Amino acid sequence: MRLKIHKEGYKILTGLGLFFAVVNFLVFWYFPNALQVVGIVSMVLFLLVLQFFRNPNRELILTDDNIVYAPADGKIVTIEEVVENEYFKTKKLQVSIFMSPVNVHVNRNPVSGTVNYYKYHPGKYLVAWHPKSSTENERTTTVINNNGEEILLRQIAGFLAKRIVNYVEVGQEVEQGKDMGFIKFGSRVDLYLPLNTKIEVEIGQKVKGNKTILARL
Repeated sequence: MRLKIHKEGYKILTGLGLFFAVVNFLVFWYFPNALQVVGIVSMVLFLLVLQFFRNPNRELILTDDNIVYAPADGKIVTIEEVVENEYFKTKKLQVSIFMSPVNVHVNRNPVSGTVNYYKYHPGKYLVAWHPKSSTENERTTTVINNNGEEILLRQIAGFLAKRIVNYVEVGQEVEQGKDMGFIKFGSRVDLYLPLNTKIEVEIGQKVKGNKTILARL
C-alpha cells in the first residue's frame, strides 16, 4: 500500500530532506569515514518525522447521525463529567484522547453538521496530561450542531506540538469522517458531549479516527 502523506508535512519534509542532503554531502567531502554513520542517523530521523505526517485512508464503518467517531488516533485518558466554561458553561461529558508522537496526527470530524462556533486560543505548551493544559495551552475550540445536538471538539497543543491547524469556519457544513484539522507532532483532543450520551470506550483504550465508535447520542 502506498504511503500517503498529509499536506501539512510537504514543506517540513522537503526542507528536512534538503538539509540532510547538504549535511551528508559535506560529511562526504570533509569526513568520508563518517558518512555511513551520518547517513544512517539522517535516514532514521527523516523516517521518524515522515511517520508524523502519514495520512492513511480511513473509511467510516457506517454513517449515522447518532454515532460519534473518534476524531483522532490515540489513547483514552479522560472520561468524566465536567463544567465546560468556554461555550456551554454547563456540565458535559468530557472524553479526551492523548496522541503520542507515533500516532497518526490527522483530526477528523466526529459527526456531521453545521459549525456553530470556532475560536483559536494562543497559549502555553504544557505536557498534554497536565491538568491545566486544556485551559492554558494553545488550542482551538470547534462546536458542531448535529441535528440539534451540539458537540464541542478541542484540539490542544502539547510539549512537542508547536502548531495546530484547523480547516473549519463558522457556518460551514462538515461531513462526518472528513479532515477537520491537524496537530503537528501530536498532543490531545477533547470532546464535550451531552450528559445522556452513551460512551462506548473506556480509560486506557486505544482508538482510531473514523474506526472507533466513541459514543452514541
